[in-house]
Amino acid sequence: MESKHVNQQIAAMRQSFFDEEVLDEFFSQLEQLEDQNNPNFVEEVFTMYFRDSTTLLETVEQAMKTISITLAKMDKILHQLKGSSASVGANKVLNEINKTRQVLEKGNLEGTKAGIWEMRKEYDSLKAKLEPYFQLKQANSVPQEK
Repeated sequence: MESKHVNQQIAAMRQSFFDEEVLDEFFSQLEQLEDQNNPNFVEEVFTMYFRDSTTLLETVEQAMKTISITLAKMDKILHQLKGSSASVGANKVLNEINKTRQVLEKGNLEGTKAGIWEMRKEYDSLKAKLEPYFQLKQANSVPQEK
């Protein structure tokens, strides 16, 4: 009975990601790649995404503190982050990256800084929502002792 409740909780959490537009159809496509041989595929992909994206975000945040960063270099970093976010379906993060890149194209450094702060906020929110989801899924996939 407890397993059924946990499955319902997992399903509700997953649905909330789509209802809140935190994730998009690319997340569903990643889920379809999971099977018995690789039951934690999506979690592994997001672990790599969070690791790599954290580095990119820190690079962008540090770059904004220095005068020496060029707009082209900043855009290149944001483009990398955009690709990573799109490939995992991180919809809200992707939207903030696109907004920030538009502001950056106009040469608005203050607006770009504000956009980076919003990107970080959405990124942190995504991570905070997915970590407990993956933990619950993983705990539910461990065979129960009888």
